Amino acid sequence: MIHPLADVQTDQIGENTLIWQFTVILREARIGSNCNINCHVFIENDVWIGDDVTVKAGVQLWDGLRVGNRVFIGPNATFVNDHIPRSKEYPEKFLNTVIEEGASIGANATILGGLRIGRKALIGAGAVLTKDAAPFSVWYGNPAKQTGYIAGDGCLLDMQLRSREDGRLYVFSDQDLIPLHD
Repeated sequence: MIHPLADVQTDQIGENTLIWQFTVILREARIGSNCNINCHVFIENDVWIGDDVTVKAGVQLWDGLRVGNRVFIGPNATFVNDHIPRSKEYPEKFLNTVIEEGASIGANATILGGLRIGRKALIGAGAVLTKDAAPFSVWYGNPAKQTGYIAGDGCLLDMQLRSREDGRLYVFSDQDLIPLHD
């Protein structure tokens, strides 16, 4: 469904994607299936969005952004694609930023260009991310610092021991951060 008050210039949109009012999507953008693109979103040409992605209101996705499947981008999250912006002066190529599968970006977070946010990483609300975020890592603050890990089951884990509040330890498997069995 594309709301009649949206300006959608691309035809590269997967099935069952919802695009809400006052959204602008330029003609070369690629958007997967089952996405929810909220109102007041702007998506430039060189942007790729995977399947099952949620982009909340007030987000601008600039050239060079690659968004994996099942990513959540919170309201008013900000992405940078040029480290030295100047009026009417453009780089030969904008910086590429990659958000891997299942990652979450909190409301009002700022993501500098050229970074990689790993699988299922969590960037907290208001964080200013200035370096790559490893898979399953949790980041808060300005500048953002890694404060812990997040398990595949959604539990926030201690930075040092990768344990939750009850002391249960987690270990990295091939594709996940899972509880260590007794």
